[in-house]
Amino acid sequence: MARRRIHPPSHILGTEESEPAHIPLDRTRIIQTALQLLNEIGLRDLSMRKIADRLQVKTASLYYHVKDKDELLQWLGDKISENMIEPDPSLPWEEQIVQWCGNFRKLLHSHRDAVEIFNSALALGYGRLTQIEKLFQLFVSAGFQDSQIPWMAAMLKNYVLGFVAEEGQLVDLAGKGDTAVEELGEQYSQFHRHLPEEQFPNMIRLAPYTTSTDWKQEFQFGLGVIIDGFSLKLSSGKTNRGDP
Repeated sequence: MARRRIHPPSHILGTEESEPAHIPLDRTRIIQTALQLLNEIGLRDLSMRKIADRLQVKTASLYYHVKDKDELLQWLGDKISENMIEPDPSLPWEEQIVQWCGNFRKLLHSHRDAVEIFNSALALGYGRLTQIEKLFQLFVSAGFQDSQIPWMAAMLKNYVLGFVAEEGQLVDLAGKGDTAVEELGEQYSQFHRHLPEEQFPNMIRLAPYTTSTDWKQEFQFGLGVIIDGFSLKLSSGKTNRGDP
């Protein structure tokens, strides 16, 4: 009787050829994992140990690639900055600033606690430095003097960071969803209505505007005030510190 030919298996049972046994740990994997955890648990609970656990490595292996959490925050701020959308260079400088600030606000909303990351880490990476350079160039092209440009850029950055921080604080107090924010506004409105009128006449009168903010309209209003100030400085030629 002829002996049946037996073909050897193409691979050992229990192994998967499509997935390597070990994925090398590198900066890209660390940043991607840290951003995922950031959006899930927030910056306060983000730790090197939790990142290492998610990556299925020992914490000591993580420290081989990143010095400490401060350096990690620099990496995260840099990575987030890479997604910044540039303003249209064909527009007047005022409209470019509006676009830049709007895009920066959206960028900060794209990741949980992004404001804290930008406030806690210096701009030392290529991503953040590139965005600062582009903002500087916007002011240079508009004709502002060099001595004022870093100050004006800082004013815009701090305005957007502060505004988004206040938005986030309100959401944290109210809970998720527009309805929750509206309910919180109504609670504060009732509180204002019960204040002594002789002591707080303005707070009572302005309560409808204080407790039910249109965030988009308020953001544009504040930005307009800043740009009007920049325009006045540019048109008057008084761009030296201390000018009235």
